[in-house]
Amino acid sequence: MADKKDIEEKIKALREDLQRYNHEYYIKNDPSISDQEFDMKMKELEKLEEENPEFDDPNSPTKRVGGDITKEFNTIEHDYPMQSLSNSYSKDEIVDFIKRTAKNIEGETEFVCELKYDGVAIGIKYRDGKFYQAVTRGDGQKGDDVSNNVRTIKTVPLVLTDADYPSSFEIRGEIMLRKPQFEKLNKNLIDKGEKPYANPRNTASGSLKLQDSSEVAKRGLDCFLYGIYSEHEVADEHFASVEKAGEWGFQIPKPSDHRIKKCKNIDEIMDFINYWEEKRLGLDFEIDGVVIKVNNYEQQRELGSTAKSPRWAIAYKYKAEQVQTRLNSISFQVGRTGAVTPIANLEPVQLAGTTVKRASLHNADIIKKLDVREGDQVYVEKGGEIIPKIVGVNKTERKKDSEPFNYITECPECGTELIRKEGEALHFCPNEAGCPPQIIGKMQHFISRNAMDIDGIGEETIVQLHDAGLINNMADLFELKKEDVLPLERMAEKSAENLINGIQESKQQPFERVLFGLGIRYVGATVAKTLAKAMKSMENLKKASVEELESIPEIGTVIAKSVHDYFENEDHVEIVNRLKDHGLSMELSEEELASSSDKLVGKKFVISGVFEKYSRSELKKMIEDNGGKNTGSISGSTDYLVAGDNMGPAKREKAEKLGVPIISETDFLEMVE
Repeated sequence: MADKKDIEEKIKALREDLQRYNHEYYIKNDPSISDQEFDMKMKELEKLEEENPEFDDPNSPTKRVGGDITKEFNTIEHDYPMQSLSNSYSKDEIVDFIKRTAKNIEGETEFVCELKYDGVAIGIKYRDGKFYQAVTRGDGQKGDDVSNNVRTIKTVPLVLTDADYPSSFEIRGEIMLRKPQFEKLNKNLIDKGEKPYANPRNTASGSLKLQDSSEVAKRGLDCFLYGIYSEHEVADEHFASVEKAGEWGFQIPKPSDHRIKKCKNIDEIMDFINYWEEKRLGLDFEIDGVVIKVNNYEQQRELGSTAKSPRWAIAYKYKAEQVQTRLNSISFQVGRTGAVTPIANLEPVQLAGTTVKRASLHNADIIKKLDVREGDQVYVEKGGEIIPKIVGVNKTERKKDSEPFNYITECPECGTELIRKEGEALHFCPNEAGCPPQIIGKMQHFISRNAMDIDGIGEETIVQLHDAGLINNMADLFELKKEDVLPLERMAEKSAENLINGIQESKQQPFERVLFGLGIRYVGATVAKTLAKAMKSMENLKKASVEELESIPEIGTVIAKSVHDYFENEDHVEIVNRLKDHGLSMELSEEELASSSDKLVGKKFVISGVFEKYSRSELKKMIEDNGGKNTGSISGSTDYLVAGDNMGPAKREKAEKLGVPIISETDFLEMVE
């Protein structure tokens, strides 16, 4: 019998060989062995691993065939927010972007142009050169752990090929289906008499959420990776870090393929954009535009980000496909805030690879401006929005007896007379306590991921519970018993237990989440966090005047009035009191209070460089915990630049020029102690 040490060495050697062959075949497109030889080595490794389970490795090449079953995808918080890019549709908008960039940073700026892959955003973490975890974009703050499924993608290395990488980093990019593979999948479905998939992007997205990873492996997903995130920078610029990623074994865009290019001015950027507008149909994967990024990392940090998008990057979207179809009718949708949105119900038509049956009409002003009428032939397109929109009417085909569309005056759900306040684009139904979509929408918001994040209950369950007369507001959820929900359709004993347990466990959510979950108009997750830290408790919020709320940094008149008006409503106060009685967090915890103070209220900080005692993210949290504000770029209103090692000279020069005090990590820590 072979010695276990020899077997372990044999398994290790086979894994290294197969990792190398996989890289040669899928990344370098230069295989050194035949498919048959590769398969024989893979079978040999599979047999050895099966006979010697003590040498199991989650990153073995054998894991690419899948087989793991994931019943629930765990929610993971991103180490770095996964933001979306701002979109542009013209050269003028790119020119404006370049001007804004030049205005806010010192020195010349170099840009990098890349293809905008029409895929599914993914962040993949590596530890000591090995695949660790893969997380979807989700809401930008949290995503789903799809590691088992991403391991099956052959262009995602499980073990890196070069040692020149940080011990811990994340690389981001897009997962997609190439056109030939998509067509192959659809041909198989059609041959079986089944409905084909709509488009490559949606198929890739759906594949990532399949429970059986062996089924994912059969789909043949692909991946381009290009954005590195780490506490330890691997290069001074984006272009160089992409090249580094290629050396480590990732499939990256290459200058030799004209898929990435350094550009110094608008003419070079537009040359890249125009080149790919003409050539994109020849690619074997989908793109919908070009991404333009500031190349230098120090300049990126100086420019910073808004709540949703980085200021150092922008996407140029190619002109949307437009089709003509018949507008059969206009219906209306009532949201949780009471906002009434007109919806165009269309004769089904193919648009950008999907069948479109509905489109947005936005509001009464748009309907009037376009003179849209039921029965019209309308032009529909997909622009920056996911939902298609009507952009015009073919009036040459309009029927002679056509009449202008009269906008509704009463709520389509409860019959209450609609209101439209001055300056508002939408009509509203004021009957929030008696209008079913508002009631249901508020409860669906309350249980959502960024709010109470209640396990075992989804939007459809809320509808079921409401229709059964079991709940009419968010406080009613906490009075449910297992025997109440068991009679519901598709509700088994275990799922009923999970629902009740999930509701009870949600009582551990912090105050800021409870506040966000109330669904106060204009109070998003970030505003809720700001209000919670400033006011400390729900009781303080209830009593706060508009003037007191306005005095909180980042809280303007509109938000302050909305919060004040919310607590002037007796129905709202009753629900909040009931939630308090059920044990929900109505104030900052002792730990939060201990770690927070008003020491930095009104102060703006810029963090730059590498620090000895804390990471940049930890320092930023300290600033927020003590009432200060983090900003990405230095301006005349910046109070302090906290400077670490390897800080770029441009940022220091700008701070000195504007008279912004430059302090060390030690200086900062003394301020908050």
